Amino acid sequence: MVTEIKLGLCNPPEPVYLFVNQGEVDGESYVWYKFNINQDKKMPVTQRALTGYLSELRLTTKEFKGKDNLKLDIVISADELYIIRTGIETNFVKSFLLAASLVQDFSRPLIIVANAGDENTVFCNLYDAATKTKIYREWSRDLDWATIIRDIQSLLGATSNSITEPPLTPPKLSVVPQSIHPQDLRVKNICTLLDYPLDLVREWLQFQDVDRLSLLDISQINELIKTMCLAWASNKCEYPNHAESSYQNLVVDAVANGADELAAIRVWMQQLQAVKTGAV
Repeated sequence: MVTEIKLGLCNPPEPVYLFVNQGEVDGESYVWYKFNINQDKKMPVTQRALTGYLSELRLTTKEFKGKDNLKLDIVISADELYIIRTGIETNFVKSFLLAASLVQDFSRPLIIVANAGDENTVFCNLYDAATKTKIYREWSRDLDWATIIRDIQSLLGATSNSITEPPLTPPKLSVVPQSIHPQDLRVKNICTLLDYPLDLVREWLQFQDVDRLSLLDISQINELIKTMCLAWASNKCEYPNHAESSYQNLVVDAVANGADELAAIRVWMQQLQAVKTGAV
């Protein structure tokens, strides 16, 4: 990638740090901000989204009130080099990592969005910048965050968790396999579990006037998965109402409480099979 060098007056080539927090300065609300060290002052950033290339993830230790605090630096190459810095245990970091773990091609630009939550929390949404498609992964209590960070660093070509300032380099454009959209992967995995024909999914998509699952919202995908599961249960349960009510309890409610969706569906399937066996 060849970047045109603009001649003349300019700012020093230093990274722009964005710190994640929800607050207000001079009546102006923000979810992330810059910090002016010389004036000891927060500078709210009104834009909630940043578009660029994820070029590095770096673990950084910073001292706060006499204690070491572990931070994650999310390094983004854009019109300037941006570093989003926030605590490793924050909701922002976890929601970012959850989505970023599904990306396989970091040569594509991403849109990072900071969203305000309850009680001063901030969450992150991630989008493919070219398609404006949200990258979504179901939450699970059993996630290994350290492994997720290492896997992303590996794709980015990271060799260490350096705590030094990053060099001003362009994003790494290594050729890697095309990313599978999370909604495609989600439906494909459940089709495999249920032995549900993919041709029926394609036929269903035609009725929705689309040709890709990524063009649908989450509620439509949830309804498709429910339809697939109840179709599987049609000859496994003497009482259809029981299959649907137990699906709500064992799958929908369980996933809402943090359970892995595939594991919840397996439990639901086993319960229906056990009920049928007991009724014979």
